[in-house]
Amino acid sequence: MQDHLSSTFAALADPTRRAILSRLTVGETSVSELAEPFAMSMPAVSKHLKVLERAGLIARSREAQWRPCRLNAMPLKEASSWIAEYRRFWTSYMSALERHLDRMKLAESAKNASRTKGRVTKHNSRTSKARTMKAPKGRSR
Repeated sequence: MQDHLSSTFAALADPTRRAILSRLTVGETSVSELAEPFAMSMPAVSKHLKVLERAGLIARSREAQWRPCRLNAMPLKEASSWIAEYRRFWTSYMSALERHLDRMKLAESAKNASRTKGRVTKHNSRTSKARTMKAPKGRSR
């Protein structure tokens, strides 16, 4: 038997099941309404619902012909809590990465500034040549 957290993540691994959960955030919905946006058979949708139900993410009931499904967010809260424990590691790594990228950006800016400082543009180059050209002998300006 899988633990609750593994069942939750396994159920969330499929985009169709995530879309179903997303739809259930609006409120209780029938199986046929849940199936509408998907290009799949009712038995295929039922299989997805069974996975979600086994993971404890949805609850199904029966009211005459209507079989409504509703979201049970408790397993999501447990998964979120588990992930939150690791968030501090992400935060420290992301902060270190951000500092490193800032240093690289600063170094690149300094490098580009020193390149353009020593570079003579074409326009400046032509005017310099014109100033340094000597007048031909025998003619005065």
